[in-house]
Amino acid sequence: MNDSAPAPAPRRRARVRAPELIGKGGWINTGGKDLKLADFRGRILILDFWTFCCINCLHVLDELRELEEKHRDTVVIIGVHSPKFVHEAEHQAVVDAVERYGVEHPVLDDPELATWKQYAVRAWPTLVVIDPEGYVVAQHAGEGHAHAIARLVEELAAEHAAKGTLRRGDGPYVAPEPEPTALRFPGKALALPSGHLLVSDTTRHQLVELEADGETVVRRIGSGVRGFADGAAEVAGFSEPQGLALLDDGAVVVADTVNHALRRLDLATGEVTTLAGTGRQWWQGSPTSGPAREVDLSSPWDVAVFDGRVWIAMAGVHQLWAYDPAGGTSQAFGSGGGTVGVAAGTTNEGLVDGPGTEAWFAQPSGLAATADRLWLADSETSALRWVDLDGAVHTAVGTGLFDFGHRDGAAEQALFQHPLGVTALPDGSVAVSDTYNHALRRYDPVTGEVSTLATDLREPSDAVLVDDDIVVVESARHRLTRLRLPEEAVRVDSVAHRTQRAATEVAPGSLRLDVIFQAPAGQKLDTLPQALDSARAGGTPIGPSTRLLVSSTPPELLLEGEGAGTDLSRTLELNPAVTEGVLHVSAMAASCDDTASHSGSAAGSNEYPACHVHQQDWGVPVRLTRGGADRLPLVLAGMDD
Repeated sequence: MNDSAPAPAPRRRARVRAPELIGKGGWINTGGKDLKLADFRGRILILDFWTFCCINCLHVLDELRELEEKHRDTVVIIGVHSPKFVHEAEHQAVVDAVERYGVEHPVLDDPELATWKQYAVRAWPTLVVIDPEGYVVAQHAGEGHAHAIARLVEELAAEHAAKGTLRRGDGPYVAPEPEPTALRFPGKALALPSGHLLVSDTTRHQLVELEADGETVVRRIGSGVRGFADGAAEVAGFSEPQGLALLDDGAVVVADTVNHALRRLDLATGEVTTLAGTGRQWWQGSPTSGPAREVDLSSPWDVAVFDGRVWIAMAGVHQLWAYDPAGGTSQAFGSGGGTVGVAAGTTNEGLVDGPGTEAWFAQPSGLAATADRLWLADSETSALRWVDLDGAVHTAVGTGLFDFGHRDGAAEQALFQHPLGVTALPDGSVAVSDTYNHALRRYDPVTGEVSTLATDLREPSDAVLVDDDIVVVESARHRLTRLRLPEEAVRVDSVAHRTQRAATEVAPGSLRLDVIFQAPAGQKLDTLPQALDSARAGGTPIGPSTRLLVSSTPPELLLEGEGAGTDLSRTLELNPAVTEGVLHVSAMAASCDDTASHSGSAAGSNEYPACHVHQQDWGVPVRLTRGGADRLPLVLAGMDD
């Protein structure tokens, strides 16, 4: 290479002035200071539109950590919190979530979706990149874009350093003062044979053993620093652990959520080992079964032993998986053998019952097993569901992704709001930790009735039976609360809600759906026959470089256009007799690094370029009205040239 050769000219990008950042809830993690867009002039700004109920948003928070650390002197990440559920519009709930998930950048609380609307965002999560001069240069919906954004950040830094418009230095993040509580946003609890309680101390990346009083600390397992390491109690590393279940050999299996792994705790020695998972997040095209230590998992949130296997609420991919200790060379839970694989669910997000291979879930987050049923809290559909011994999936309470509230009564009319925990009771009924309603609810399968057992809890995420009492994990009060199970339910006023996003007005009849995908800077659309497979090496071939799946709620909304295909554009036929509903759109595309654009060499000079999968699910509320739009554009990735 000739060192005297001139630097390449900067790529031309669309010049769209970024709107102001406004939010009625104000700013978090700034030490009380209000910020304006002008405060970030000279820095590369990344807006992360998120809501704390959304597992994909939590994945993006984790994806951005490395980029945030590496480019701390040139990049500022701003979280824009845009709520889905009513509870998420409460400012204190957002403050809690920011601490709970270790968010180390400023967050704008936008309860009325003002900035969301200004930036024409349609889905959680969405990332928007703004250059040092205040212009929007990229927008990406969904997760898996950290690689593309990192490359764009490097290009922007070089370009604006040369222009003299880049300003380096510390960002506006101000860390909150730590609170001296024994637990910090605990997730799940387990009653041990000793009479003690084991709690996943999620935000501190530890497990805590408490005496029977639920307050006195016996010991802590885990270093307390986010990490993924086996070993003795004081050195083992967890990352936001959640679910706990007692194994037949007396050990405990742990859903190590952000490490995408199942861990085993030996209660006698405190030793921690890994049962399943690689530490990497599962993506479409990755293996869905195999030796447990060789298969990727995705945000396991809870675990329960049912029908001889450890069932896993795999929140990250809207499925149930199962770990089978007898599936490999080992016959014991603790020896590190066994297999893991999908037990139910298609990865499509929604509420569909039927055989396990056809069922849809939406972020399953709580499990409880009885002799003949596996109960589950399906959080994003605000539903209580169960799996029978034949593997079929049923719904007891819940209607879908957008209806929620606090309503007792007949199961078909009852409502929850984003429940995270479920507990089997001695009489055959089920207690539901109704998290965003701050309540403990009860479903009786004999009568089909839902009642309220207790209110004035704070984000209950789990509950466990201890003698004649039920001990509730009050996650946002950082404690366990012991309640006597009452004979009569507490009566509360019924409340019903729908997700507050404004419906998109569309015309009845033909609607052109266009999912816009443009390979990010430095990448090109993968044209291999098995492109999506090549992007996730080792997976089962699943077809060409793009895929589109469309359905609707209610099903009658779509007269034509439902189903799967490979074209990212499709004409839908909307039923004029249905005035409103939701279009469910799932899109995927594969791209590979275009080494020729950076090296100046001939195309194909790199025989094995890195490949990437871009995926996003949308739930688009629509209202059919004369004069409405006849085209619905959704951005999967683009706007970066």
